[in-house]
Formats: sequence, C-alpha cells, structure tokens
Amino acid sequence: MNEYRTWQRLLSEFVGTALLVFVGVGSVPALAIARAGEPFTGAELGIIALAFGTIVMAVVYVFGYISGAHINPAVTVALAATRKFPWREVPGYVLAQVLGATIGAFAIVAALGRVASDEGLGIAASSAEIPFWQMFAAEAIGTFVLVLVVFGLIHRRAAPGMAGIAIGFTVFAVIVTIGAVTGGSINPARNTGPMLVQTLLGGEVAWEQWPVYVIAQLVGGVVAGALFAALSRTPSDREERV
Repeated sequence: MNEYRTWQRLLSEFVGTALLVFVGVGSVPALAIARAGEPFTGAELGIIALAFGTIVMAVVYVFGYISGAHINPAVTVALAATRKFPWREVPGYVLAQVLGATIGAFAIVAALGRVASDEGLGIAASSAEIPFWQMFAAEAIGTFVLVLVVFGLIHRRAAPGMAGIAIGFTVFAVIVTIGAVTGGSINPARNTGPMLVQTLLGGEVAWEQWPVYVIAQLVGGVVAGALFAALSRTPSDREERV
C-alpha cells in the first residue's frame, strides 16, 4: 500500500507535469526567441529533446517514490489497463496532469513574456503536408517506446535506481526521432495544457490535430503495456501480478 495520501500523490503529479511543461515545452519558445526568427535546425531539436529528457529524469527521481511520477496520461492509462494501477484513481491523476501542464504553460508566458505565445508556446503540431495516418503512426510508435521502457523499469526484476536515467534518455531519443514530424509530444497532457493556454491568450491552435495525438498516444501506451505484460509473465505469475 502506498503510504502517501491521495492529495500528496495528486499534487506530485500536478507539480511534476508543470515542471515538465515549463522546462521541456518552454525550451521551444526560448530557443525561438534566442534565434530571433531564424529557422530551427537539427541542433535545436537536440537541445529541446535534451531539455525534455533532463526534466523528466529529475521529476522521476523527485516524485517517483510518492506518486510513481507518471506525469503522462498515456502512462497512467496503460498501467490501469494492465492492472498495475487502479482505474478509480485514473481520473484524478489525469486531471492533475492536465492542470499541471496548464499551469506550466502559464509559467512559460510569465517567465518569457507574451512573445512565448507569439512563438507558438511550444505546442507540438504537424504541418499540413503530413497526412493524419503518419502523425498517428509517429505518436503511437513514440509513445509505445516510452511506455515499454517505463514498464520494463518498474518490473520487480528491473535494476534498481535506473528509472530516471533510462526514462529521461528514452524521451530524448524519441523526440529526436519523431520531433521533425509531430513535435514529439508522446504525452496528452504535454500538449493539452499549452493548447488551452494558447487559446485563452488568443493564439492560433490546431485543435483539429488534438484527437489524433491523444488517441495515438493512448493506443501506443496500452499496446506497449499489454505487450510487456505478455513478454514478462512467468508461470509463477498466474497467481500474482507482475
């Protein structure tokens, strides 16, 4: 049984996701401001991916023992779908994550100014030339990779103390791989919060892409969780959970 109270775990998810958005998502407009209108290159994508990976690594070590540091609805739903997390707690976790992402987006504007909104507020989006099926594939596969790694690291036989490092570098690697196609969201909250804030500030938001991102991420996460559960199950697990 988790010794931490519900409000402590929900607050951890809230703060952790807010930090993820402020640092990771905030790195996008920060670099855009620094480049003064110049187009992004592969080097900038690497820096953005590093910002995401580093803050995820930190959040996992800071809050992992309190709430599990899901900071991602795709992770939460995948854990529930494979009976590693109670469904009754999913709504609270997801709400905390989305609210945290929203506050994190407001914090970006507070720190960088309204120009952060003018630069798109770091919202992950795809160009009109890329078909929806490709967007779906990129986000589903990227989230699959992330969740598969998460499941492997929380398994009872996993090497202790490696979760933060491995998850952080996985986030880095996935964003470098699919970032040029979709922005490498792989997290429904990471995009939803900034999109809400950008809408409130009167900025342009491609809401028509939002369902594609969210559905793809949830599908990728659940498939990864189910696959790992099947791969890691042993005969002795028939009477106990993995």
